[in-house]
Amino acid sequence: MLKNVMGIIELGESDEFLKELTLHRSLAAVPFGGRYRLIDFTLSNMVNAGIRNVGIFVKHQYRSLMDHLGMGNEWDLDRQRDGLFILPPPKPLERDSTSEHDVDLLYPHLDYLERSREELVFVSGTSMLCNMDLTDVLDFHRAKEADITMLYSSNGDTRLASPGSTFLNVSEDGRVHDIEVGPLHPSTKNVSMKMFLMKKNLLMGMLDQAESRGDKHLVKDTFIKHLRDMRIYGYPFEGYVGRINSLESYFGCSMDLLRPEIWQELFFSSGSIYTKVKNEPPVRYNEGCTVRNSLIANGCVIEGHVENSVLFRGVKVHKGAAIKNSIIMQKGEINSNALLEYVILDKDSTVTNGKHLLGDRKYPLVIAKRTIL
Repeated sequence: MLKNVMGIIELGESDEFLKELTLHRSLAAVPFGGRYRLIDFTLSNMVNAGIRNVGIFVKHQYRSLMDHLGMGNEWDLDRQRDGLFILPPPKPLERDSTSEHDVDLLYPHLDYLERSREELVFVSGTSMLCNMDLTDVLDFHRAKEADITMLYSSNGDTRLASPGSTFLNVSEDGRVHDIEVGPLHPSTKNVSMKMFLMKKNLLMGMLDQAESRGDKHLVKDTFIKHLRDMRIYGYPFEGYVGRINSLESYFGCSMDLLRPEIWQELFFSSGSIYTKVKNEPPVRYNEGCTVRNSLIANGCVIEGHVENSVLFRGVKVHKGAAIKNSIIMQKGEINSNALLEYVILDKDSTVTNGKHLLGDRKYPLVIAKRTIL
């Protein structure tokens, strides 16, 4: 158990390509998998490993995230000592969607880090979805006597190695000897998972130095400078990793859940993934409906045809309606004789009788929240 480790979830990641899905919410609060939010995976990995002090450093559009997290009850973080802390910037930051200025998020809250009792800190974003035993990472970190342990994946999924990715060149003993940030032609398949473990005091010192020099990016402006004089190691994670940084990747990772082996690994392999509890009745399948290879959450009423799709809580599919290769979020309503294929329908939206909405697997059609078509 990671009792001497605190968790930091920093939400400075780019959401430029998610468009309608992040108009009114942060990347961390984007719904996923029928009943979850993206942040649930990182947060659950931390609490499953015994981390009881988690700070969430938010940038903008965090009302939806705060509503989802509440006091942290579902993650056993509603505590008198330690617990869940949401740390907004002291002054509003511009929504610069093309850059990830993590120093601007972390530095203003050095007092939170200083007050925390833990010696080590595990830092993560929320765009990488995985189910990971973080105790293995700590064991690796200690065995290597590392100053910093950076996590990476080399599973060959091309969706991970998208523009702007960071790549780690790792020696046979695991030591990182080069870091490439956003290369056009990377020299390795080792994609950084934007997660790292290090001493808290070392992180605080790096943040202080970066702020004094006007640096904005921890990895690019700080880690790379210390490759020679610090023991920076790469931890290879061998399991499933889904990266959410575009509409195509969001759609692809959602469709991955329709493969039982991936669904089982992502939600249960190293521990359960927790989320905000909502009491809903079981799915009601009315006579005459057909459902094939789909993930359907509680509270749905199915009268029509659903195939290769993910339906969130409370979705209604009326008689004669057909949904194929689509994602229908909470309380969506698909009326009679409507057809949806390669569509992402955001929360509380309605498709009226007879409408046909057709997208493409690489360019799914996104319907914004509370839309009536």
